[in-house]
Amino acid sequence: MQVRFTKMHGAGNDFVVLDETQHRLNLSPAQYRFLADRHFGVGADQILTVRPSPAEGVDFEYIIHNADGGEVAQCGNGARCFARYVHDQGLTHKKALRVRTRSGDIMPVLTEDGRVIVDMGQPRFALPEIPFDGEHLEAQIFGAWARWRVRPEGAPAAVSFAGLVSMGNPHAVLCVASAEKADVLGIGADIQANPRFVQGVNVGFMQVISRTEIELRVFERGAGETLACGTGACAAVVAGIRWGLLDAVVTVHTRGGDLEIAWPGGDSAVRMTGPATPVFEGQIELPELN
Repeated sequence: MQVRFTKMHGAGNDFVVLDETQHRLNLSPAQYRFLADRHFGVGADQILTVRPSPAEGVDFEYIIHNADGGEVAQCGNGARCFARYVHDQGLTHKKALRVRTRSGDIMPVLTEDGRVIVDMGQPRFALPEIPFDGEHLEAQIFGAWARWRVRPEGAPAAVSFAGLVSMGNPHAVLCVASAEKADVLGIGADIQANPRFVQGVNVGFMQVISRTEIELRVFERGAGETLACGTGACAAVVAGIRWGLLDAVVTVHTRGGDLEIAWPGGDSAVRMTGPATPVFEGQIELPELN
């Protein structure tokens, strides 16, 4: 089967974007894995699919598959690329969109400087909404908010307690002295293996530089460490604000570029601003894989 695609990235978090507005491709998990494979396929952290409006007042539906072929509910960097893609491909002329995801509607806006602002919705903190099984665990108070043990007894305390946030997908945020020196691969994989995270978890390693600036690395479920993670940046800033470490607008330095995250607190939505860059378009012969 011949499949047309567009390769894009948002601050280095890279995507294969597929257009299903005219017909469904009905790809299998193995075919998504093939597309994401950097040796045999196109190569990507996630596969993004554009589908037609599922309801009145909604412009498009947005489907995300990780590199391992599993479907997930949200991807912030992908949301920016999604908005740029539908505009560049002439699927819409609107600069402000309402897009349906598995975790609810998001509202990306294309700016004159080429960046995209995304209303990411409200962060959620209740353990069942992460979801995280906190039975028989006691929270550790850190600043003005709680952290939860996410690694076994005996592991270093500094990288064993995390703030838990859902941004439509689950995040565990660790405060580290140096994001650059953090054992992201080892500790990230260790935390992802914790069975208390019922649907897995994205693990953020946040270094606070000032009240308006952090460095961040994220080990994403189904993808490993990526150059940037939009929802991870949102979760880290929200956690830092709740801990009393950060102000309401923060620049997040990732290995792929900078994102601006704003959250006034309370019931307000998180707003993310960052780049969305087309790389190339192409066509690939997709084998029949189950």
